[in-house]
Amino acid sequence: MNSPRLSLYHQELGEFRLTYSKAGAVVSMVLVLFGLGLDFALYRDSFGLLAPARFIVVALTLIILRLLYSSNGLKWVRPLTLLWLALPQVMIAWMIWAMDGVGSIYFVGLHLALYATGIILPLAFFESLAFGLFTYAVYALACFLHPEGLQDVYRFVGISLFILFSATISSFCTYFNERGRFNLFNLQKQVAEKNTALMETNRTLAEVKGQLLQREKMAAIGTLSAGLLHELNNPVNYSLMAINMGLTSPAVEGDALLKESLVDAREGMQRIQNIVSDLKTFAYQKPGQDSQRLFLLENAVRSALRLAGHELKGIEVKVDMPQDTHVIGDEPAIIGVLINLFSNAAHAVLAAKREAPRIDVRVAQNGQRLCISVRDNGHGIAEENRERVFEPFFTTRDVGAGLGLGLSVSYGIVQRHGGTLAVESETGAWTEFTFDLPRPQ
Repeated sequence: MNSPRLSLYHQELGEFRLTYSKAGAVVSMVLVLFGLGLDFALYRDSFGLLAPARFIVVALTLIILRLLYSSNGLKWVRPLTLLWLALPQVMIAWMIWAMDGVGSIYFVGLHLALYATGIILPLAFFESLAFGLFTYAVYALACFLHPEGLQDVYRFVGISLFILFSATISSFCTYFNERGRFNLFNLQKQVAEKNTALMETNRTLAEVKGQLLQREKMAAIGTLSAGLLHELNNPVNYSLMAINMGLTSPAVEGDALLKESLVDAREGMQRIQNIVSDLKTFAYQKPGQDSQRLFLLENAVRSALRLAGHELKGIEVKVDMPQDTHVIGDEPAIIGVLINLFSNAAHAVLAAKREAPRIDVRVAQNGQRLCISVRDNGHGIAEENRERVFEPFFTTRDVGAGLGLGLSVSYGIVQRHGGTLAVESETGAWTEFTFDLPRPQ
């Protein structure tokens, strides 16, 4: 038995020992009282002498039982168990001394206690062995101190061998019971460890599944946006050319309303071009080294803001960036991270119903990396949830409002870029997500 596992075994076995000790003490008191019938049948003339001894043992056992139920019961369960076990043995030895000595039939009670101890009670091997030797010692003492001496030496030797035999059997029963309990404990621990490993594997699989779902979604959007760009590119270009030609017409200069309408139409067409282009940039990714290419973080932030524009309506978004925002990484994936952070921030400020909802996007240089922060003035994140926000499928939104995969997938993306997605928050005031990306050497 290895020492740490054995120590943990004894710690967990404490409650088991305590329960059995309490039950055993109650059974012991019942059996001691039942012995009154035996006293009356065998030694009617001495019943008045023997009965008080039984009541004294029951009273002392009750005191020990009360200690077992106290706050220190678990701590002292072993010595208290051995103590209440010893009380009936001492009582029986005294009865042997007071009655017939070697010829007394009460020695049978000593055997019953030994067998019950070895088979039922969760004692250790050496505790059981010590109890057996103690039982023989009090029996031998009772026989030697009897007023008439040993009387029958051969009978004494025979009963002695019988008691020692019972003590040996009891000790070995205890030993194998102890081994069986420890093996069962080991098996339970192994099952628990495998269950823990299985749960960790399931959690990892769930996270991988979430990332795969996100990738499939991005691939689908990429295919769709590429098709849209192909289908819409020509008519949009024709429309823009027609609008631009219309704006050069002399008649437009004389009609302010017509000019304004054509300018609005041109802006709308340009917005369509930007949206489709952003979708393609966000979702379509070429294989190979394209996932670790040089790009402008400024462009990624603007694309993400345009794609999340519907959710950001009515919210003031302030962007603070340095002049040089070149970084190396997977631009579509980073746009996805930013969209997720913008979406969450918008949801937070709208749920908080602020008079002046605001999101601050700040990019700052930190050595060879650029640090990006997205801070909102929403209702914040409860302290008990801050450590769980990156767990797959964890969400505080209503059922159907989200799968709880956005932040876990974003965390994996940032980690893949050598950074960490972190969160700070003050409940009822604000929340800030930060991550960093490598800059070109």
